[in-house]
Amino acid sequence: MTLRLTPDDERVLTLLAEAEGVSKQEATVRAIHEAASRRLRRDKVAELSATARERYADLLDRLGQ
Repeated sequence: MTLRLTPDDERVLTLLAEAEGVSKQEATVRAIHEAASRRLRRDKVAELSATARERYADLLDRLGQ
């Protein structure tokens, strides 16, 4: 796979890799995993929140009055 970056993105990736003490490839892989983890966690929280709001809708309405 080839990753094409703008000069600014390349600079930021270099700074990230240096800050973490890893190669740019490792910094890229870590960033991908971190972004995926955040996204999956956010989606799970949204799902649980929707379920709870539905389950406790009557109670939440009464508390809001």
